[in-house]
Formats: sequence, structure tokens, C-alpha cells
Amino acid sequence: MQIYLVGGAVRDRLLGRLVTEKDYVVVGATPTEMLDLGYRQVGRDFPVFLHPQTNEEYALARTLRHQGHQPGVVIAEPGVTLEEDLQRRDLTINAIAEDGAGNLIDPFNGVEDLNNRVLRHVSSAFSEDPVRVLRLARFMARYNDPPFTIAPQTVEMIRAMVEAGELDNLVAERIWQETSRALAEANPVRFFESLRELGVLGRIMPEVENLWGVPQPTRWHPEVDCGVHTMMALRKACELSSAAEVRYATLTHDLGKATTPKEILPSHHGHESRGADLIKALGRRLKVPSGFTDLAHRAATYHTHLHHLYELKPKTVLKLLEGLDAFRKPRNLEWFVLVCQADFQGREGFEDQHYPQARDLMRAYHAACSVDSKQLPKGLIGPMVGVAMRQARSAKIAAVLNRVKQQQECQQQ
Repeated sequence: MQIYLVGGAVRDRLLGRLVTEKDYVVVGATPTEMLDLGYRQVGRDFPVFLHPQTNEEYALARTLRHQGHQPGVVIAEPGVTLEEDLQRRDLTINAIAEDGAGNLIDPFNGVEDLNNRVLRHVSSAFSEDPVRVLRLARFMARYNDPPFTIAPQTVEMIRAMVEAGELDNLVAERIWQETSRALAEANPVRFFESLRELGVLGRIMPEVENLWGVPQPTRWHPEVDCGVHTMMALRKACELSSAAEVRYATLTHDLGKATTPKEILPSHHGHESRGADLIKALGRRLKVPSGFTDLAHRAATYHTHLHHLYELKPKTVLKLLEGLDAFRKPRNLEWFVLVCQADFQGREGFEDQHYPQARDLMRAYHAACSVDSKQLPKGLIGPMVGVAMRQARSAKIAAVLNRVKQQQECQQQ
């Protein structure tokens, strides 16, 4: 029996990154021998065992063998070699093993690809699991400094997979799993840009892909293209927040612009409600968690309200806060404000401009929160209490907006 450390633990150690999980492959052992040593079996399709003390995963070396025209069968038996096991892995940088003495076993030159910052498939087995394409794009988002590139041969293979329709039937849960993980990486923009360059984005998220090539007024969007703006806004959102929900809402806030009637371009009247509908549909199709969809839906619906905060009536600002459910869930407001700021600053030439609307909406919110039901007139019953509460909150918001207006006038003088 020979045991090797494999996969991400070896890769990340060589990259100088923190290793959080360790996986091992066991060559020359049987399930019975593993059980006799106290390991606990957890795998069904192929034998995977948990170490009796560390609970780390130990998988028997495995390979896929074909018999005639029959589908391949996973083989995990003592005769499977380490190289056969590594050959089934997705990328060369994940096909490096390390023995107990710290020696590297690198039959597919993964170390060289690590040094050259290249993502390259190990073998044709890569094409047997389309999810590997999304995982590759996620690595593009993770290993960002300095960035990796994709080997030309791998690009060619993936594009052939796309043409063959192999990305069209990905399970929704797997698409969302990789997307949500990518949103939590260092540079999610590279995930979506890589998928787009490979021809994949339009197959799994056509609502996002369709933003490219759609023009916007140069007065407000010097970058013009909606897709370019979306990536700039997402990049800014990543600077403002590590919350994947904020990043997803920023990614989807302008989906409605892709469905703007051509005759009114480059204006986008009504894109807010169209985008909100697309977000609901996207959420259903990819089984996006409700927390992500709810924030994205609210951001798409209300983001232009915040941009025009100083033009709104106090009652309208209160409706905005109520629409965000801010009084029950303050985090909704905090995250919404970040999405709006990312949208505002995610434009060419606006990256470092101040966004006072974020500060002033929070001031209006805190003022509205200061209204206490005990301060309302006595004797109110039923719906009258809610009416009086809303009137008092509107008055508080009006006071904040008036102070802001006075400050702006003083600054202009």
C-alpha cells in the first residue's frame, strides 16, 4: 500500500497558498484492507474512506476502462497505478502527487504549468464532465495575482464541447454551485469573461451574455457597452463587499437592458421591471437560493431610485425603504446601497467619484427608524396606527433631505 497527497493541497502549497483540505490517493490496497485499518467507507460509486483520526479523505486509485462500445466503468483495484489515477484528473496543476517523503510525482508537467500560470487539461477525459469547464473558469477567478491563462489546446477542446452541445445539459445545481463559488473568489469578473470567451456563458446564462453589444447613452456611460459596464460594476462590487449576494445582485442589476426595444436605444426606459422579471426566471432555472434572488430583484427594481434620490419626494423614499423591507431586515438596505454604489462607480471615469446618495439614504433610514409608536397621537386604532407611523417617518425623511439640500446649496455658492 502506498499513500500520496494529491490535488488541491499539493497545488496550493506549491503556489504558496494556505492549504485548508488534504486529499489522499491510496495505491495497491483493497476496500477490505482499508476497513481493517479502521478507515470508514463513504463512497458508493468508488471507494473513498475517512481516516479514523483526522477524517481526511483517502480514495483508492481509480481509472476508467472501456469494453468495446460500452460506457466506461470505474475501476478501483490494487493494480491501478498512480499515473492512471492522475490521468483521470481535470487539469495538470491538479494532477501532481506527493509521497510521504515530500517527493513530487508529476507525470503531466503540472509544476511547469504552475510556474508558467497555465491551465491545461490532462487528457481527453476532461471532456467527459462538462462541469470541469466551469471549474476551470473558477480557477481563473481564484488565481488572479498574477493571472493564469488557458492553454490553446484546452480552449480548442472546450469550444468543440460547446459546439457539440455538451454544455447545454448541465444540471442547474452544478451551474449555480460553481457560479456561487466563483462569486466568492478574488476576481469573479474573470470567471464570466473566461466563460464568454470560451462560448459557454451564452449557453448557461444567456441573460448575462446578451448584455454585450447593447449600447447606453455616452453621457452616463462613457464605456457605452452594457456588458462592459456590468463587468466594471462587478469589479467595483468586489472592492466594496465580499458578500456573494452583493456581487450576484450587481451582476444581474441591468439584465433588463438586454431586452430594451431597439427603437428606443440607447435609452433604457423600463429596464428595471424587465430586469426584475429576468432575475426571477434565472433564479428558477438555476435554482438560485432565495436570498440571492430577493436582493437581486430588489436591486434591479430600485437601483435607479437611489441614483435619483435628491429628486424623490419623502413619501417615495419611504416607499423605497419599505420595498427593500429595510425596517425588518436592515441588511437588505446595507447590501442594496453597495450594489447601487458599484453600479454608479462601475463606469469609465466614475470609478473614484463620490456617491453621496449611499450616505444620505442611510441617514434618512436611521431618521425614519427613530420614530417610536409611543410618540404617535393617543387613541389611534387599526390602520390609523400604520398611517400615522408612515406620516411620521416621511416627516423625518423630509427633514434629512432638506438638510442635504441646504448643504448642497451652500457648497454651490
